Amino acid sequence: MPCTKSQFDKLPDGREIDKYTLVNSNGTEASFLNLGAVWNEMKVKDRDGKTRDVILGFDRAEPYLTDSAFFGAVVGRNANRIGGARFTLNGKEYRLGVNDNANNLHSGPDFYRNRIWQVRTEETAEGESLVFSLESPDMDQGFPGNAKIEVRYTLTDQDEVRIQYDMVCDQDTVANFTNHCYFNLAGQESGPAMSQEVWIDADYFTPTDEYSIPTGELASVKGTPMDLNQWKVIGEEIDCGYIQLSQAGGYDHNWALKESGGASRLVAKARDKESGIGLEVYTDLPGVQFYTGNYIVPGTVGKGGAVYEKRQGYCFETQYFPNAVNEKNFQSPIVKAGERYHTETIYRFVTE
Repeated sequence: MPCTKSQFDKLPDGREIDKYTLVNSNGTEASFLNLGAVWNEMKVKDRDGKTRDVILGFDRAEPYLTDSAFFGAVVGRNANRIGGARFTLNGKEYRLGVNDNANNLHSGPDFYRNRIWQVRTEETAEGESLVFSLESPDMDQGFPGNAKIEVRYTLTDQDEVRIQYDMVCDQDTVANFTNHCYFNLAGQESGPAMSQEVWIDADYFTPTDEYSIPTGELASVKGTPMDLNQWKVIGEEIDCGYIQLSQAGGYDHNWALKESGGASRLVAKARDKESGIGLEVYTDLPGVQFYTGNYIVPGTVGKGGAVYEKRQGYCFETQYFPNAVNEKNFQSPIVKAGERYHTETIYRFVTE
């Protein structure tokens, strides 16, 4: 079915925000905004055929501008944290905004999610795509180079949301994009999601200091609450006193995914036994940040008047490792001048 465009809201300065909705042959719907290329809705059928919106977000535009949870946002040029809000590239030090203790988080404070992106539609063999584009000038957010960025969303008839990230820059720079979507497979209004189950295909994770900056180590998950190689109820050990969980307020860590030679592979799954809705995550990237919404502000009013609480949803943020630009042992997020940065992540919804 063709993409539909509707007016979503207006920003306080009067600029109009549009919503674009893709619908596949199963009746599955995915909606996105030109504000921040935000993933705003994901409507899928449960085992009884009832439609549920399984991602968190807002009905209005203005809350997205100040949302500390980054519901559904495209995050770049660098997702996650850069320690000390600085890095050195080609012998030159670059300083970024300090917005998370002494560090930089999600390339803020001038976030891409607060900008209006250009949008076009394209027909593909897999379904209709929405292509969001943005030009980021030299030293935007503190990063070098004039960058042309595209984020492509495709909804397939296999109930997949395929997200492709592309960037070309005229200088060596950092490229590490992700989507900060929060999933709740019982429905976005259903309360905390800690009774749902998760699986992540990783034998190691990157432990962090008290400010969520990786120490540079790869630590085995074996014998710890970080071992998600078999299905585990998310809330089973989240408050068990394990230091990595205690200092982050829950799961908010990067899992070092098993190597694939750069090919896309299944890296994570989640499921809700009550609704029968499951999620599969595929990516070609080396890491995924599993985050359990520990810092969602209690009482946040979301879509349809739903009141969100702490841990109401969880994220699978595919990525290069946090602070990789400053860690020689981590795969580099640097893209060379004129080279194409391209990566893909797929979120596939299934019914069990």
